Amino acid sequence: MDSPRPVTVITGASSGIGVALARVFSRHGHELALVARREDKLQELAHEIEATGARRPIIVTCDLSKPDPAQQIGDALASQGAEPQFFVNNAGFGLIGPATSRDRNEQLQMIDLNVRALTELSLGFVDSLARHRGGLLNVGSMAGFLPGPGMAVYYASKAYVLSFTEALHSELAPRGIKVAVLCPGPVPTEFAARAGISDRNMAPSLLTKSADYVAEAGYHGLMNGHRTIGPGFINSLVPVLLRFVPRRLLLKVVDSRQTR
Repeated sequence: MDSPRPVTVITGASSGIGVALARVFSRHGHELALVARREDKLQELAHEIEATGARRPIIVTCDLSKPDPAQQIGDALASQGAEPQFFVNNAGFGLIGPATSRDRNEQLQMIDLNVRALTELSLGFVDSLARHRGGLLNVGSMAGFLPGPGMAVYYASKAYVLSFTEALHSELAPRGIKVAVLCPGPVPTEFAARAGISDRNMAPSLLTKSADYVAEAGYHGLMNGHRTIGPGFINSLVPVLLRFVPRRLLLKVVDSRQTR
Protein backbone atom coordinates (compact mmCIF):
# COMPACT_ATOMS: atom_id res chain seq x y z
CA MET A 1 0.00 0.00 0.00
CA ASP A 2 1.35 3.41 -0.99
CA SER A 3 2.10 5.92 1.75
CA PRO A 4 -0.06 9.08 1.77
CA ARG A 5 1.51 11.88 -0.23
CA PRO A 6 2.41 15.09 1.66
CA VAL A 7 0.32 18.24 1.12
CA THR A 8 0.15 21.73 2.57
CA VAL A 9 -3.22 22.48 4.15
CA ILE A 10 -4.34 26.12 4.26
CA THR A 11 -7.48 27.14 6.11
CA GLY A 12 -9.35 30.34 5.32
CA ALA A 13 -8.12 29.93 1.74
CA SER A 14 -11.09 31.65 0.10
CA SER A 15 -9.79 35.24 0.41
CA GLY A 16 -7.11 37.63 1.61
CA ILE A 17 -4.00 36.28 3.27
CA GLY A 18 -5.19 32.69 2.77
CA VAL A 19 -5.26 33.10 -1.01
CA ALA A 20 -1.85 34.78 -0.96
CA LEU A 21 -0.39 31.98 1.17
CA ALA A 22 -1.77 29.37 -1.22
CA ARG A 23 -0.06 31.08 -4.15
CA VAL A 24 3.26 31.34 -2.30
CA PHE A 25 3.31 27.69 -1.18
CA SER A 26 2.30 26.55 -4.67
CA ARG A 27 5.08 28.58 -6.31
CA HIS A 28 7.55 26.76 -4.07
CA GLY A 29 6.36 23.37 -5.24
CA HIS A 30 3.88 22.39 -2.53
CA GLU A 31 0.76 20.46 -3.38
CA LEU A 32 -2.16 22.15 -1.63
CA ALA A 33 -5.35 21.33 0.21
CA LEU A 34 -7.57 24.40 0.44
CA VAL A 35 -10.07 24.67 3.30
CA ALA A 36 -12.93 27.16 3.71
CA ARG A 37 -16.72 27.38 3.70
CA ARG A 38 -17.10 29.01 0.28
CA GLU A 39 -16.57 26.25 -2.27
CA ASP A 40 -16.97 28.57 -5.25
CA LYS A 41 -14.02 30.69 -4.09
CA LEU A 42 -11.90 27.60 -3.44
CA GLN A 43 -12.68 26.26 -6.92
CA GLU A 44 -11.65 29.59 -8.49
CA LEU A 45 -8.32 29.48 -6.67
CA ALA A 46 -7.83 25.81 -7.55
CA HIS A 47 -8.39 26.63 -11.26
CA GLU A 48 -5.86 29.47 -11.02
CA ILE A 49 -3.20 27.28 -9.40
CA GLU A 50 -3.80 24.39 -11.79
CA ALA A 51 -3.36 26.80 -14.72
CA THR A 52 0.23 27.45 -13.57
CA GLY A 53 1.08 23.78 -14.19
CA ALA A 54 0.83 22.74 -10.55
CA ARG A 55 -1.26 19.80 -9.42
CA ARG A 56 -4.86 20.81 -8.80
CA PRO A 57 -5.38 21.48 -5.07
CA ILE A 58 -7.64 19.29 -2.98
CA ILE A 59 -10.80 21.18 -2.01
CA VAL A 60 -12.20 20.72 1.50
CA THR A 61 -15.42 22.62 2.18
CA CYS A 62 -15.68 22.88 5.95
CA ASP A 63 -17.05 25.20 8.63
CA LEU A 64 -14.21 25.16 11.14
CA SER A 65 -16.35 26.64 13.89
CA LYS A 66 -18.35 23.40 14.00
CA PRO A 67 -17.21 20.32 15.98
CA ASP A 68 -14.43 17.98 14.79
CA PRO A 69 -12.80 19.98 11.97
CA ALA A 70 -9.59 17.90 12.24
CA GLN A 71 -11.58 14.72 11.64
CA GLN A 72 -13.35 16.24 8.62
CA ILE A 73 -10.13 17.50 7.07
CA GLY A 74 -8.23 14.29 7.83
CA ASP A 75 -10.96 12.14 6.27
CA ALA A 76 -11.10 14.36 3.17
CA LEU A 77 -7.34 14.14 2.69
CA ALA A 78 -7.24 10.38 3.32
CA SER A 79 -9.86 9.87 0.62
CA GLN A 80 -7.41 11.55 -1.79
CA GLY A 81 -4.39 9.56 -0.55
CA ALA A 82 -2.86 12.57 1.18
CA GLU A 83 -1.88 13.83 4.62
CA PRO A 84 -0.46 17.14 5.92
CA GLN A 85 3.22 17.99 5.71
CA PHE A 86 2.57 21.65 6.47
CA PHE A 87 -0.54 23.06 8.12
CA VAL A 88 -1.46 26.74 7.95
CA ASN A 89 -4.13 27.98 10.35
CA ASN A 90 -5.22 31.18 8.67
CA ALA A 91 -9.00 31.12 9.22
CA GLY A 92 -10.29 33.68 11.72
CA PHE A 93 -12.28 36.88 12.10
CA GLY A 94 -12.63 39.93 14.31
CA LEU A 95 -15.38 42.30 15.43
CA ILE A 96 -14.93 45.96 16.30
CA GLY A 97 -16.90 47.51 19.15
CA PRO A 98 -17.10 47.19 22.95
CA ALA A 99 -17.46 43.59 24.09
CA THR A 100 -20.53 44.48 26.15
CA SER A 101 -22.37 45.85 23.11
CA ARG A 102 -21.46 43.22 20.52
CA ASP A 103 -23.61 40.13 20.08
CA ARG A 104 -22.40 37.57 22.63
CA ASN A 105 -22.96 34.55 20.40
CA GLU A 106 -20.94 36.14 17.60
CA GLN A 107 -18.07 36.71 20.00
CA LEU A 108 -18.25 33.12 21.20
CA GLN A 109 -18.17 31.99 17.56
CA MET A 110 -15.00 34.06 17.19
CA ILE A 111 -13.44 32.16 20.08
CA ASP A 112 -14.58 28.87 18.52
CA LEU A 113 -12.78 29.70 15.28
CA ASN A 114 -9.80 31.78 16.39
CA VAL A 115 -8.93 29.67 19.45
CA ARG A 116 -10.67 26.30 19.71
CA ALA A 117 -10.47 25.27 16.05
CA LEU A 118 -6.90 26.56 15.70
CA THR A 119 -5.88 24.55 18.76
CA GLU A 120 -7.56 21.37 17.54
CA LEU A 121 -5.98 21.66 14.09
CA SER A 122 -2.55 22.55 15.47
CA LEU A 123 -2.53 19.37 17.56
CA GLY A 124 -4.51 17.09 15.26
CA PHE A 125 -1.81 16.36 12.67
CA VAL A 126 1.43 16.39 14.67
CA ASP A 127 2.35 12.81 13.76
CA SER A 128 1.89 13.55 10.06
CA LEU A 129 3.93 16.78 10.25
CA ALA A 130 6.71 14.88 12.03
CA ARG A 131 6.73 12.06 9.45
CA HIS A 132 7.30 14.55 6.66
CA ARG A 133 9.63 16.90 8.61
CA GLY A 134 7.13 19.68 7.92
CA GLY A 135 5.71 22.56 9.88
CA LEU A 136 2.86 24.54 11.37
CA LEU A 137 2.15 28.20 10.61
CA ASN A 138 -0.49 29.94 12.72
CA VAL A 139 -1.67 33.35 11.60
CA GLY A 140 -1.84 35.68 14.57
CA SER A 141 -1.74 39.47 14.58
CA MET A 142 0.11 42.43 16.03
CA ALA A 143 -3.04 42.65 18.16
CA GLY A 144 -1.71 39.68 20.12
CA PHE A 145 0.92 41.92 21.71
CA LEU A 146 -1.60 44.54 22.87
CA PRO A 147 -4.57 45.00 25.17
CA GLY A 148 -7.62 45.57 22.98
CA PRO A 149 -10.42 47.76 24.29
CA GLY A 150 -12.85 48.16 21.41
CA MET A 151 -11.96 44.69 20.07
CA ALA A 152 -11.40 42.91 23.37
CA VAL A 153 -12.26 39.34 22.37
CA TYR A 154 -10.36 39.50 19.08
CA TYR A 155 -7.19 40.87 20.69
CA ALA A 156 -7.42 38.26 23.46
CA SER A 157 -7.85 35.47 20.91
CA LYS A 158 -4.71 36.57 19.09
CA ALA A 159 -2.77 36.80 22.37
CA TYR A 160 -3.69 33.14 22.84
CA VAL A 161 -2.49 32.28 19.32
CA LEU A 162 0.82 34.01 20.00
CA SER A 163 1.46 32.32 23.36
CA PHE A 164 0.25 28.88 22.24
CA THR A 165 2.28 28.87 19.04
CA GLU A 166 5.48 30.05 20.69
CA ALA A 167 5.14 27.20 23.18
CA LEU A 168 4.59 24.67 20.38
CA HIS A 169 7.70 26.02 18.65
CA SER A 170 9.71 24.69 21.62
CA GLU A 171 7.69 21.54 22.25
CA LEU A 172 7.71 20.27 18.66
CA ALA A 173 11.26 21.20 17.71
CA PRO A 174 12.67 17.84 18.97
CA ARG A 175 10.33 16.10 16.49
CA GLY A 176 11.71 18.09 13.58
CA ILE A 177 8.59 20.22 13.14
CA LYS A 178 8.96 23.91 12.31
CA VAL A 179 6.40 26.08 14.14
CA ALA A 180 5.87 29.81 13.67
CA VAL A 181 3.28 32.48 14.35
CA LEU A 182 2.75 35.13 11.67
CA CYS A 183 1.84 38.49 13.22
CA PRO A 184 0.91 41.05 10.57
CA GLY A 185 -0.30 44.54 11.23
CA PRO A 186 -3.22 45.90 9.18
CA VAL A 187 -3.81 44.14 5.85
CA PRO A 188 -6.48 45.49 3.44
CA THR A 189 -8.63 42.37 2.95
CA GLU A 190 -12.19 41.15 3.52
CA PHE A 191 -11.22 40.73 7.18
CA ALA A 192 -11.50 44.49 7.79
CA ALA A 193 -14.95 44.69 6.24
CA ARG A 194 -16.13 41.67 8.25
CA ALA A 195 -14.82 43.24 11.45
CA GLY A 196 -16.50 46.58 10.72
CA ILE A 197 -13.21 48.45 10.24
CA SER A 198 -13.29 51.27 7.69
CA ASP A 199 -10.29 52.58 5.78
CA ARG A 200 -10.30 55.53 8.18
CA ASN A 201 -9.84 53.14 11.09
CA MET A 202 -6.84 51.38 9.58
CA ALA A 203 -3.49 51.90 11.30
CA PRO A 204 -0.85 54.19 9.75
CA SER A 205 0.27 53.17 6.26
CA LEU A 206 3.76 52.57 7.66
CA LEU A 207 2.38 49.45 9.40
CA THR A 208 0.06 48.33 6.60
CA LYS A 209 1.25 45.55 4.28
CA SER A 210 -0.39 43.77 1.38
CA ALA A 211 -1.60 40.18 1.69
CA ASP A 212 1.08 39.12 -0.81
CA TYR A 213 3.84 40.73 1.25
CA VAL A 214 2.57 39.11 4.45
CA ALA A 215 2.32 35.69 2.82
CA GLU A 216 5.87 35.84 1.46
CA ALA A 217 7.18 36.83 4.88
CA GLY A 218 5.21 34.02 6.51
CA TYR A 219 6.47 31.37 4.13
CA HIS A 220 10.13 32.31 4.35
CA GLY A 221 9.98 32.87 8.10
CA LEU A 222 8.54 29.40 8.65
CA MET A 223 11.03 27.71 6.35
CA ASN A 224 13.92 29.52 8.04
CA GLY A 225 12.85 28.28 11.46
CA HIS A 226 11.67 31.59 12.90
CA ARG A 227 9.35 31.49 15.90
CA THR A 228 7.55 34.84 15.51
CA ILE A 229 7.22 36.63 12.17
CA GLY A 230 6.45 40.35 11.95
CA PRO A 231 6.16 41.22 8.24
CA GLY A 232 8.23 44.31 7.49
CA PHE A 233 10.97 46.07 9.42
CA ILE A 234 8.67 48.35 11.41
CA ASN A 235 6.27 45.54 12.34
CA SER A 236 9.18 43.39 13.48
CA LEU A 237 10.26 46.18 15.86
CA VAL A 238 6.83 46.77 17.39
CA PRO A 239 6.90 43.85 19.91
CA VAL A 240 10.30 45.02 21.17
CA LEU A 241 9.26 48.66 21.50
CA LEU A 242 6.01 47.77 23.28
CA ARG A 243 8.02 46.38 26.20
CA PHE A 244 9.00 49.94 27.10
CA VAL A 245 5.51 51.47 26.90
CA PRO A 246 3.42 51.45 30.12
CA ARG A 247 0.39 49.19 29.82
CA ARG A 248 -1.91 51.97 31.02
CA LEU A 249 -0.78 54.16 28.11
CA LEU A 250 -1.26 51.33 25.60
CA LEU A 251 -4.82 50.85 26.84
CA LYS A 252 -5.57 54.55 26.32
CA VAL A 253 -4.04 54.63 22.84
CA VAL A 254 -5.83 51.52 21.61
CA ASP A 255 -9.12 52.57 23.19
CA SER A 256 -8.91 56.01 21.60
CA ARG A 257 -8.18 54.61 18.16
CA GLN A 258 -10.91 51.95 18.26
CA THR A 259 -13.47 54.44 19.56
CA ARG A 260 -12.62 56.84 16.74
